[in-house]
Amino acid sequence: MDINLYKYLKKTTAEGPGQRFCLWVQGCSRHCSGCFAKETWPHKPNKIMSTIDLFRLITAQKDIEGVTFLGGEPFEQAKALAELAKMVKNEGLSVLTFTGNRYEELKNAKNKDYDELLAQTDLLIDGGFEEDKFDLSRPWVGSKNQRYIFLTDRYNENEIKNYKNKIEVRIEKNGFVFINGMGDFNAIERDLCLQCPKNSL
Repeated sequence: MDINLYKYLKKTTAEGPGQRFCLWVQGCSRHCSGCFAKETWPHKPNKIMSTIDLFRLITAQKDIEGVTFLGGEPFEQAKALAELAKMVKNEGLSVLTFTGNRYEELKNAKNKDYDELLAQTDLLIDGGFEEDKFDLSRPWVGSKNQRYIFLTDRYNENEIKNYKNKIEVRIEKNGFVFINGMGDFNAIERDLCLQCPKNSL
């Protein structure tokens, strides 16, 4: 099964507990005002990879704790991500999934693909970014409405409190600047005078 990706990082410590493999899916229908990842919105083929190829890439990484799915909207590719999540969970890795949806919306949808991705997710971070609720006091989220939903006992609220928001900046060989993590990207861009893609999820 294939997944349409915007980008992946083999190792990051800014997108969830511990060091993680992180993948951004391509495509999101929500279009939250103030989103820092608008380049992930279009539902166009971008970087197509099979779940088995991604699984091999993920398990080739040493010293990672788990995998983070964000986007874009992961639940718009729930079936393929659930398949990948099941494979990595079998290897002892954890799964963190971001979504702009509310947990209750996903459960009430009676969608078997949503249910399967939820079943493979240890920590769900739900809720779309809301500009009027901007808040960076908690790790990995940018607005007060977003919630941590602990779907297994892999993580807990007390453990999450030990983490702080941070960003990572990568300059690629072609000069492309990629920023990930959670921070005030408008201020970062203004202070550094950079015109570069921004990712807040």
